[in-house]
Amino acid sequence: QVQLVESGGGLVQPGGCLRLSCVASGSIFSIYAMDWYRQAPGKQRELVATITTGSTTNYADSVKGRFTISRDNAKDIVYLQMNSLKPEDTAVYYCKGRVRTTTGSVQDYWGQGTQVTVSS
Repeated sequence: QVQLVESGGGLVQPGGCLRLSCVASGSIFSIYAMDWYRQAPGKQRELVATITTGSTTNYADSVKGRFTISRDNAKDIVYLQMNSLKPEDTAVYYCKGRVRTTTGSVQDYWGQGTQVTVSS
């Protein structure tokens, strides 16, 4: 069994910053790509940022230059540093990891989400 747990969400004013964390635990042999997604009310879940095992990153156009994804492979943690936040960044943020378990299977695991609200 593998669990991903996000933290770091909250209420922040426009222009502010937050850092989200996602810790993976359980029967993990290795983790491949790790992603952050978000879902705003009434909208589809969208990919925000991706980071590979080798730390190659990719971002949605809407967050380029403002968000930074990083990971600590030794601790199985992925971060999302969010700067210059805008009201349109308001959403539930989810992390996803492609995990090879100790049994050899490979599948995607999701966290439960953390709410980010950008409002004055």
